[in-house]
Amino acid sequence: MARLPRIDLAGIPQHVVQRGNNRLPCFLDHRDRWEYLALLREALQDTGCQLHAYVLMENHVHLLLTPPSAGAVGRMMQRLGRRYVARFNARHERTGTLWEGRYKACLVDSETYLLRCARYIDLNPVRAKLTSDPTSYPWSSCAALCGQRDEPLLTLHPAQQALQASSQPTGSAYQALLREAMPDEELDAIRLYLRQQRAWGRDDFRAMVEAKTQRFASARPAHRPRRARIDGK
Repeated sequence: MARLPRIDLAGIPQHVVQRGNNRLPCFLDHRDRWEYLALLREALQDTGCQLHAYVLMENHVHLLLTPPSAGAVGRMMQRLGRRYVARFNARHERTGTLWEGRYKACLVDSETYLLRCARYIDLNPVRAKLTSDPTSYPWSSCAALCGQRDEPLLTLHPAQQALQASSQPTGSAYQALLREAMPDEELDAIRLYLRQQRAWGRDDFRAMVEAKTQRFASARPAHRPRRARIDGK
């Protein structure tokens, strides 16, 4: 049975994750990471997608981006993935696949949901215990969004622009957001909606997505509810 296409709308941000096959590393050294970022920049320019946040971990990548048209994210990820794998294989003298199947993506509501998604992405190295300071991790958007370095890959979403405008100095509001504890419920929701490739946001946002795509956009419970007991059994 053919797989359904991903839920995809022009101008709606998407949280994308792509993992190494069998959770194996997709970056073996810093040169690999620089290569990936260079190819990412080319893919963004070729497709018109705008990148708002990113992190390169050892065996997976998170991207937060907005496509100019439906299908643009798919074209960008296909182009980026193929080019990177070809260079990775040639450099490390290997053959075969690098990625674990298709990438996963979920739509993200604007304003607070997008900012919380960017925070989730930038805090990946902290949750992985690679650092206690997310701005010190060189392979993410965190330092740039905190006003500590320039990042030509990034295009600020209007929600990020509004947050930056409220900051004195630049980036301080985002730094404050990073310091807030992420509730377990929020972490679970981000992971669930991404795993099921739905639309994370307000009820009216999901209703809009469903109306435009004629697809179910809410995440289903992670576990089936237990059956009601009968006669005390």
